[in-house]
Amino acid sequence: MSESVAICAIRGAHSIVARAEEMLREAMAVIGPQAPVSFPATAYYLPVLYGLTGHRVEKLGDLLWPLEHAGGILPPLPDDPKLPYLEETLRAGMATLFAFETIEGVRFARGEQPEVREGFLLNGPIDDAQIRSWGVQMVDGRMVGFAVIIGEAKTNEVAVRIVRQFQSMGLLILLCGSIIDQLLEEGVELGYNTFVVPLGSDTISAIYAIGLAIRVAFSFGNVSPGDSQQILEYTRIRCPAFILALGGLGDLEYAAAAGALNCGFPVVADAFIPDIDPNLVSMPFDEIKAADDMERADRMVKQSIQIRGIKPKIVAVPIPVPYGPAFEGEIIRRADLHAEFGGKGGLCFEWLTTGEVDGVEDGRVAVVGPDLDDIEEGANIPLGIVAEVAGQRMQKEFESVIERQIHHLINGADGIEHIAQRDITWIRINKAAFERGLRIRHLGDIIYRNLHNDFGAIVDKIQVTLYTERVMVEELIEKARAAYRERDTRMAGLTDDAVDTFYSCTLCQSFAPNHVCIVSPERAGLCGAYTWLDCRTAYELNPKGSNQPVPKGRCIDQIKGEWEGVNSFVYEHSNRSVERFTLYSLMDAPTTTCGCCECVMIIVPEANGVMIVSRDDYSMTPSGMTFTTLMGVVGGGHQNPGMIGHSKFYITSRKFISADGGIKRVVWLSRNVKEGFAEEFKEACEREGVPDLMEKIADGTTATTLDELISFLEEKGHPALGMGPLI
Repeated sequence: MSESVAICAIRGAHSIVARAEEMLREAMAVIGPQAPVSFPATAYYLPVLYGLTGHRVEKLGDLLWPLEHAGGILPPLPDDPKLPYLEETLRAGMATLFAFETIEGVRFARGEQPEVREGFLLNGPIDDAQIRSWGVQMVDGRMVGFAVIIGEAKTNEVAVRIVRQFQSMGLLILLCGSIIDQLLEEGVELGYNTFVVPLGSDTISAIYAIGLAIRVAFSFGNVSPGDSQQILEYTRIRCPAFILALGGLGDLEYAAAAGALNCGFPVVADAFIPDIDPNLVSMPFDEIKAADDMERADRMVKQSIQIRGIKPKIVAVPIPVPYGPAFEGEIIRRADLHAEFGGKGGLCFEWLTTGEVDGVEDGRVAVVGPDLDDIEEGANIPLGIVAEVAGQRMQKEFESVIERQIHHLINGADGIEHIAQRDITWIRINKAAFERGLRIRHLGDIIYRNLHNDFGAIVDKIQVTLYTERVMVEELIEKARAAYRERDTRMAGLTDDAVDTFYSCTLCQSFAPNHVCIVSPERAGLCGAYTWLDCRTAYELNPKGSNQPVPKGRCIDQIKGEWEGVNSFVYEHSNRSVERFTLYSLMDAPTTTCGCCECVMIIVPEANGVMIVSRDDYSMTPSGMTFTTLMGVVGGGHQNPGMIGHSKFYITSRKFISADGGIKRVVWLSRNVKEGFAEEFKEACEREGVPDLMEKIADGTTATTLDELISFLEEKGHPALGMGPLI
């Protein structure tokens, strides 16, 4: 690092700490030291301060100590230009982070956040619930890293090019500064659903990106607040993030870059940077040079991912719109709609079936019926997607697993919204995608190219036919439904007792190193995305991957679900941190929990039962904790008797905490789960001999405190009150 860079960074740190002190002093004089301070929809106080110092900020007065601490670690301005100032620069960077978060805390206390730019509400800090919802994408490779872009691109076209390339690679893009305006002017959709999140209008808002990395350490790594060494090591190793600085660099930008280097985030810039001695700094601070703006943009993208060691998985799909995981979750409004298939009053299905090798023509994609050019704008037309596959290693049991991927594959195209699956599929295409040339046959191209890429080990040939003639769709949908029923019947008879091998899932070890998920026929993965059959298929595809067979071995306890082989596997693959592991007990050696679980279950001793809160339930629970707070306790790969994470569908399983009383122990359940699985719960309750049980289980509309919960249960006569004690 050159002396001039160090001097700029240290000078910038002095300036921003002084600014933070002045802002805090003025705010305390106007609204008082007791004024509340918090980032909305987050549970970690101000996460950078809390994570790196253990200091909780709940009111303005709590910000005095962090600034005193920042001043204490702030080095003096250098007076010898020939000395290496790496240590001093990094300390200045840490002081800058504390000052940044103090400033944003003051802004929230004064009601100046969140910001609005040209009528668009900027995001500010990432919601805790959103971090959870991204969890599976973080660990399964769809979200390969974080790109923090600061400043203003040379032109709007350059801004769009950079963002589109990062999107296609599966990076989460966090924006700070004028690039937000540039993208809005070009009509680029911003928000959680596109992986392009506008944090704030200046460099200071980059603190939300640092806070995100630290909250990931809390949520997935079970790192304790105040353990700065462990947190910074976690962000350096397990949060593949980098800073892309656009436009001119001043003292403030250099100070911010120094702060990012503490977290292991390299910095790439398109502006002139004084000469850098690579021997003086462990993380790069690189300048990009190129012949023209577009070439520079391409080089910046390439250099950024290389310098951080990110290896994106890019599938070249021959369609006229951008394609990548960042476009999953796109929402298409009625005003932007060109055509839709399925949904309310519509007819749409997708069916993958196995054919004979000689009967499948590889690469054949055909549309039978009218295409988008032949229909009225905004129309709802029938669509049947039939994918026929063949291969030497293909098995009937794999059909549902591969078919389920169609949802993700089609959603990867910009301008397409895909919801649900099977015969309740709902697909929307927006006007912009149609104008770019997107047509129905491109859905087949997406399926063909990606299935070959993802399942090439078992699938040799693929052909896709897309039917839009109503008569043919109505005829084929009945055949598809017969196939669905056959699969369900086959899977319904598959129980834990009927197999001698379970499967592991260690995808989450990228964030929770000691966590091992054991997936059985009657217990899906905690994230809800991986069933026993999914894992078996994944093992067939990649025998060295994250899903490995786990022989059950000698049964130690049939009731609690403990086997010698499972214990041995978990012990060896949890860095020898977990010695015993039961599948059916909440109280005795329960399963560990990562950060991706759909639900958290916790014992309620006063009610002799358990409460279950889902990650998409943001409300307070009778335990006095929200989902995020509960996850801060149970997550990270440790065993917590009385607390586990699990999938939503697991609640309907016969093996659901069967050693502790099963579904009759549930006294409180998030309402969205009760409603979303109403039919399945009805069947499970009837199976357990309490058909009216769901009426006796409280939710957020009937009980938000412990007293309210107990009163509700007594009034309804909940069976848990009369069962044997849990403890």
